[in-house]
Amino acid sequence: GEKRSSLGMSRNNFNYNTDGYEGDTAEDRKSQDGSETMPFIDESPTMSPHLCARGQDGEAVSPTPPEGLLSGGDTEKGLEMKKLVLSGFLASEEIYINQLEALLLPVKPFKATATTSKPVLTMEQIETIFFMIQDIFVIHKEFYDAISPNIQQWDEKVTVGHLFQKLASQLGVYKAFVDNYKVAVETAEKCSLANSQFQKISENLKVKGPKESKDCTTTATMEGKTQVCCLFVLFFQDLLKHTPKDHPDFPLLQDALRISQNFLSSINEEIDPRRTAVTTPKGEVRQLVKDGFLVEVSEGTRKLRHVFLFTDLLLCAKMKKTAVGRHQQYECKWYIPLADLSFQTLDDSDSLPHIQTLPEHEIEEMKIKISSIKSEIQKEKKAQKSQSRNVDRLRKKMNEQESCLLLHSPTIPFRIHNKHGKSYLFLLSSDYERSEWRESIQKLQKKDLQACVLSSVELQVLTGSCFKLRTVHNIPVTSNKDDEESPGLYGFLHVIVHKATGFKESANLYCTLEVDSFGYFVSKAITRVFRDTTEPQWNEEFEIELEGSQCLRILCYEKCYDKSKLNKDDNEIVDKIMGKGQVQLDPQTVQSKNWHMDVIEMNGIKVEFSMKFTSRDLSLKRTPSKKQSGVFGVKISVVTKRERSKVPYIVRQCIEEVEKRGIDEVGIYRISGVATDIQALKAAFDANTKDILMMLSDMDINAIAGTLKLYFRELPEPLLTDRLYPAFMEGIALSDPAAKENCMMHLLRSLPDPNLITFLTLLEHLKRVAEKEPVNKMSLHNLATVFGPTLLRPSESEISKAHITLASDIWSHDVMAQVQVLLYYLQHPPISFAELKKNTLYFSTDV
Repeated sequence: GEKRSSLGMSRNNFNYNTDGYEGDTAEDRKSQDGSETMPFIDESPTMSPHLCARGQDGEAVSPTPPEGLLSGGDTEKGLEMKKLVLSGFLASEEIYINQLEALLLPVKPFKATATTSKPVLTMEQIETIFFMIQDIFVIHKEFYDAISPNIQQWDEKVTVGHLFQKLASQLGVYKAFVDNYKVAVETAEKCSLANSQFQKISENLKVKGPKESKDCTTTATMEGKTQVCCLFVLFFQDLLKHTPKDHPDFPLLQDALRISQNFLSSINEEIDPRRTAVTTPKGEVRQLVKDGFLVEVSEGTRKLRHVFLFTDLLLCAKMKKTAVGRHQQYECKWYIPLADLSFQTLDDSDSLPHIQTLPEHEIEEMKIKISSIKSEIQKEKKAQKSQSRNVDRLRKKMNEQESCLLLHSPTIPFRIHNKHGKSYLFLLSSDYERSEWRESIQKLQKKDLQACVLSSVELQVLTGSCFKLRTVHNIPVTSNKDDEESPGLYGFLHVIVHKATGFKESANLYCTLEVDSFGYFVSKAITRVFRDTTEPQWNEEFEIELEGSQCLRILCYEKCYDKSKLNKDDNEIVDKIMGKGQVQLDPQTVQSKNWHMDVIEMNGIKVEFSMKFTSRDLSLKRTPSKKQSGVFGVKISVVTKRERSKVPYIVRQCIEEVEKRGIDEVGIYRISGVATDIQALKAAFDANTKDILMMLSDMDINAIAGTLKLYFRELPEPLLTDRLYPAFMEGIALSDPAAKENCMMHLLRSLPDPNLITFLTLLEHLKRVAEKEPVNKMSLHNLATVFGPTLLRPSESEISKAHITLASDIWSHDVMAQVQVLLYYLQHPPISFAELKKNTLYFSTDV
């Protein structure tokens, strides 16, 4: 599957049409000046005789096999024919494999001499000249070995379709071969001139190789290679003709045909210069290297753009609004030749335009809306009283929310500058994406590029071809997905980042973890920096909340302590990415109770980590503790009474330590501490050890923050009590401000004293943390998101009373409300215990 999309072979843009490959009319294909614009396989004999599938009478063969070819009596004859066709194909495969084997013969001796003082060829030259030949050989050899026994014992039950489908899906290797071919020939010629030994050997190779004489052009051999693909197409068509429609091979062969036709057309575009839309100034074929949706800031507002990176230029386009049924088209907003493109340096960031950003809570609200619309859609589908109109309406609503979220959530700046013109600013949601774009561009810039200016016709043609060439088809929102696709995981992912190896020199190293949430990636955790080492050992555990996630990414950075490089713009990460990689979160592997160990390889660096997943319904349980000693899992009133304190000692100590040295920490309370550290602190508080203060002052601050959160989470009932939970939910939903104020204050007064005083103490602390938001990036809303569910989430007995249907339903709606309750108190002017109690008599009416 993955290869397919990268070659532009996606299911949705190939139509089985009898009047040609794309099914558009001849007029559509001509641009204003009558030249060919959309590169695709053309049926006119003048265009490219090698590459067109022709029948005996010179008619172009239609990709769809003729209907009704195999009626009852013909089936045996058809199968006999099928065997003949297959045998013929195998014979040609055998010749091809032998040719490849001959080509590969000298590789071993060449490699053996490469390391000696008199190499025939260097390793690099060997890699270039014989690039991909081994791979092509293996593919064909495996295919041949798998299929030949089937032909020997032939009967109508034999199925071979899956083998052809596999062969077709591996055609991508040819693409790489073809792309490298020109360099391979040039290298071989240079080596022949320089090295008489190699010249003799290469003369022998030339005789064996198909059509490769000295004066042969690249195109001829590429066409030789392409003929292999062309033979596939013809052969698959023949095979389909002789396969009954109901035979299990039929759909598989159809798929193989489709893949190889698509592939052929994608290679054709590159071979025949007359038909390639635009060539680069150096006469090379311009290819699409990468594309995707990015948010551009233009004139202070956010706009969604589809950005295309070609071999020699970057093109920023937007989808044109088209009438229903018309071919969709892109409109070019701007382009920059890669020869003129630079990434803006940090000094230019002084004049950063003010970018509108939505407050955190609005972004959270969008997520909640999306979640609740999702569950409505699920309900509608279960009901299925032919109300598909309802589902469509909901989908539309969801799409609006998701597009809005996509537009407003990214904040990481990616600046692109044109040496001879303007600068442009994109915002991305993840540093991973940013570095991928940066690396792809820099890799292309290593070639000797010339600046190009496109004429308006060339630009039009290039933009026109974008629609067909694109590899990323849909905006990354979940409403674009089919329901069959995995909805992702909801719950908590526990990840332990163990260590990394493979660094050349010692450095200050740390990792960040990202997961996808609502279609795009967000950074969720960060390890501590390991100083001056080539083998950092973090062994840190994180708990990451998943919202429909399917993928985990790990980025490894070198920390930059040079203050002069730090940027005025907060979001710019100046640390250098050493490596990055990702793994799919496969529900099967992840959901086992055990830890699952994994390694991510990133250009030479290996990061070892383990993970396990707990679904949301399990992780929300509060389990009443049997023990009466210690502080964790014990009622707060029991603890304060035993300590003769108003606020539990553990709460006071953790708050004090965070205020002392954690208030400037980026992501304090959001970033999880190391699990082993938290467990050690928990044990120390439970045993009431004497050296607890020593431990606190030595411990990583995120572990202390984590211990405080864990204390509240493990209370047998939430700090704001089970009894009042329904009333909090009703109070926060009131729309009249005065009534809301009255109700919310009355609820606080109704809390038991230890609960109330502890809550007010925590409230003041969190407000102090949020005052440092410019430094620690934790707004009141962020803090409410972290602590709301911890302080309010009801205990087990309460949840079962409510008969919740879907874990994700209750979650999205209730968590939202829990966050809102805490946010209400955080945004409220200071609340004092004495004032509250003084007003008790005054407000004694029941709510």
